[in-house]
Amino acid sequence: MKTMSTLVVSTMLALGAVACVEVQVSTADSAGTEEAAAAADAAPGELTADEAEAGFQSLFDGESLEHWRGFKLDQVPAGWAVADGVVHFVPPTGDDAGPRADLMTREQYRSFEFRFDWAVTPGGNSGVMFHVSEDARASYSTGPEFQILDDGGHRDGQRMETSAASNYALHARQGGELAPLGEFNTSALRVEGAAVTHWLNGEKVVEYTLWDDEWKELVAASKFASMPGYGMMETGHIALQDHGNEIWFRNLRILVLPD
Repeated sequence: MKTMSTLVVSTMLALGAVACVEVQVSTADSAGTEEAAAAADAAPGELTADEAEAGFQSLFDGESLEHWRGFKLDQVPAGWAVADGVVHFVPPTGDDAGPRADLMTREQYRSFEFRFDWAVTPGGNSGVMFHVSEDARASYSTGPEFQILDDGGHRDGQRMETSAASNYALHARQGGELAPLGEFNTSALRVEGAAVTHWLNGEKVVEYTLWDDEWKELVAASKFASMPGYGMMETGHIALQDHGNEIWFRNLRILVLPD
C-alpha cells in the first residue's frame, strides 16, 4: 500500500517566469538493501519497525535540522529549510541571502548505511557526498558522490557515469529505474569499510572498492586528479549538495556499521 499527498511549490525559471511543480510526497511500501529492507506504512521522518529494530537513527524528524549544519559553518546555510515535513533547498538570491554551502551532518561516519529519498525539478542536479573533510576547499574535494539528477533534463544524464545514482564521473549506474519527475526516489548509500554500494528504488546499481590500486588509478585518470585526498578519507561527514538547483530530501536515516 502507498499513501500519497502533493506538495506544490514554485520554481523560478531562467527567463524569470514562475512555474508550479508538483512534488508527490508518498510513503513507499518498501525500500532498502539486502541487509535491511524497510517495512511499509512509516510516515515521512519516522523509522519503520524494521529500521528501528536494526538500529537505524533518524537524521531528520520532519521538523528540525538539529543534526545538520553547513560545510565550514556552525549554522544551517542559506537556502536550506524544512517545509511540509521535507528538507527543501531553494537557491537564495539577493545581497543579504547569507552564506551558501552544502548541508552537512554534524557527526562523522566511517562505515554506515545512509537511506534517503530525493526529488528534483526539471534539469535539477545535486548529490550526496560521504567521508567529507572540512580541511578541503569543498565537500566534493574529498567526498565521493552519489549523483542526484534529472537524467532526462540535464546533459549529465546522457552518460551513465554521471547519471543519477552513479558514483559521479567514476562508476556508472547499472540498471535501476528512476521515479517519474516530481516523485521521490528512494535511495541508499552503504559503506562497509572500503566496500561501497549504491541503491536506487530497491535495486543495487553501483558497487566499488575504495583505496585500492584500481581506485587510485581511476581517480588519477579523472577530473579529481587535481584534488589531493579525493576519496581517500576513512571517515568524515555526509553532505547534501547545494548545486544551485531546487531539491527536496526526506526520510534521512543512518545505521552505523561495525568497522
